[in-house]
Amino acid sequence: MSEKKFGDKALDHIIHEMVDTVTNSKDEIFQIGEESRNEYEKLDKELKETKREVCSLIDEGDKLEQKVRFSRMRLSEVSKQFQKYSEDEIRKVYEQTHGLQMDLSMKREKEKQLRNRRDDLERRLRNLDETIGRAEALGGKISVVLNYLTEDFKHVTDALEDAKEKQQFGLQIIEAQEEERRRLSREIHDGPAQMLANVMLRSDLVDRIYRERGVEEAMKEIRSVRTMVRSALYEVRRIIYDLRPMALDDLGIIPTLKKYLATVEDYNDLEISFTLFGEERRFESKFEVALFRLIQEAVQNAVKHASASLIQVKTELKAGSAMIIIKDDGKGFDPKSKKDKSFGLVGMRERVDMLDGDLTIDSSPGEGTIVTIHIPINS
Repeated sequence: MSEKKFGDKALDHIIHEMVDTVTNSKDEIFQIGEESRNEYEKLDKELKETKREVCSLIDEGDKLEQKVRFSRMRLSEVSKQFQKYSEDEIRKVYEQTHGLQMDLSMKREKEKQLRNRRDDLERRLRNLDETIGRAEALGGKISVVLNYLTEDFKHVTDALEDAKEKQQFGLQIIEAQEEERRRLSREIHDGPAQMLANVMLRSDLVDRIYRERGVEEAMKEIRSVRTMVRSALYEVRRIIYDLRPMALDDLGIIPTLKKYLATVEDYNDLEISFTLFGEERRFESKFEVALFRLIQEAVQNAVKHASASLIQVKTELKAGSAMIIIKDDGKGFDPKSKKDKSFGLVGMRERVDMLDGDLTIDSSPGEGTIVTIHIPINS
């Protein structure tokens, strides 16, 4: 008995040390990611300024080159008819031409240096972007391990008998949570956050355009900014809708599905048909949420992974059951192949099993996919 307690304490101590080590590693990776983002923003700002200077130098150089050409022509004319001009006039034309040539040479050299600097900045930005991506991926994996250590191992001694089963189930849930957080972070960063940053930049230009180009050009810029704000608002609403469609509680499964499928159809430029057999019904919230998420996952798989151009969603709601069929004309896959089994399909099967339902997937490479779901509904 004493040996068991000693072993339990030793195991708990090892786990505690592991948690501390993983936590410190996660903090260090986060710090690396933050420093890389800050450096990326600074270099990106410098790159934009460098590009602006390169364009300005090219324009100035072209104008100066034209002046040099005219000055050379003037010098050639003076040289041919030097008897008509005084020595001071000839020297003045020569010095002017020489000075313009020197200015042109210096500008071209500066332009070359700035081009090299621009190329170097672009290369460094690519490297930083890769570093940030690796840091995010590694941070997500460490978060999975850390959550598993801190949550599922709290009572590790009592859970040793079924540790293997809990490990697999816990890791899948935590990985799904981290993946969802990472997806939301990316969507917000690449969507609304980027759009709002562009709005801030563009809004700063309105006053200058008004002063330099007049009211009409400034109004065009304001309309452009308004369009960007509208797009950002659309993206925010789309993300909120993906998290939890509020219409599901208010209107029910069928109106929510129609709105969701219409949005997906417009957003991805493909055709989605929806057919309801029987009467429109309301079910308990947990069943409506489950049905919506199952259809959402199947449709997203068809859009993102199958490259489908036509998706057909057919639903039959009865008093005691619900039947759903999602068919697409995408590239299909082999359901028996392990490499083709995504976590999305695993999550669908788990959700269907929790509701004592049936899920069948009929697909083969190049032949599209048919997903059939049957859920018994307890009234």
